[in-house]
Amino acid sequence: MITMKDIVRESHPSLTRSAAVVEVPLSKDDKQLLEDMMQFLKNSQDEEIAEKYELRAGVGIAAPQLGIEKQIIAIHFEDIDGKLYSMGLVNPKIISHSVEQSYLSSGEGCLSVDRPVEGYVPRHARITIKATDINDQPVKLRLKGYPAIVFQHEIDHINGIMFFDRINTEDPFNIPENSSPIQ
Repeated sequence: MITMKDIVRESHPSLTRSAAVVEVPLSKDDKQLLEDMMQFLKNSQDEEIAEKYELRAGVGIAAPQLGIEKQIIAIHFEDIDGKLYSMGLVNPKIISHSVEQSYLSSGEGCLSVDRPVEGYVPRHARITIKATDINDQPVKLRLKGYPAIVFQHEIDHINGIMFFDRINTEDPFNIPENSSPIQ
């Protein structure tokens, strides 16, 4: 079971390097890693389990956050309309995106960052992703709003980019041009 002790923190080198492409079909180990990552997210959102094991709630996690430099991400959350996004993906790539931007009005957080980081993180308002799922099937997703932000955050991890790298250092609360806030 993955716990907070398994998650590397922001000074760890795996968080600043591009992760390796994962071979498909997936190995048993890669499938198990994806399943473990999904279970961590579910556990982190279960109040009883989270309290018992001192887990911080997360909606996404990437293998580099476990010190594993592979292009593997897991996502588990419901959007404001109640649509469940629950999947493990390998080799996710943003293949197209909008010019329009968005940002979380409350800012972003990260399981690998133990401190509050203030500021807006500019993201594409709409993205299209291609990836491979845990069953070796190709996946194409069109996302907007909060789901688009979550996926971009995790894809950044496999590219060695932390969310705070995107915050305007001169003016952290500068509203990104051509953007709209996501509550």
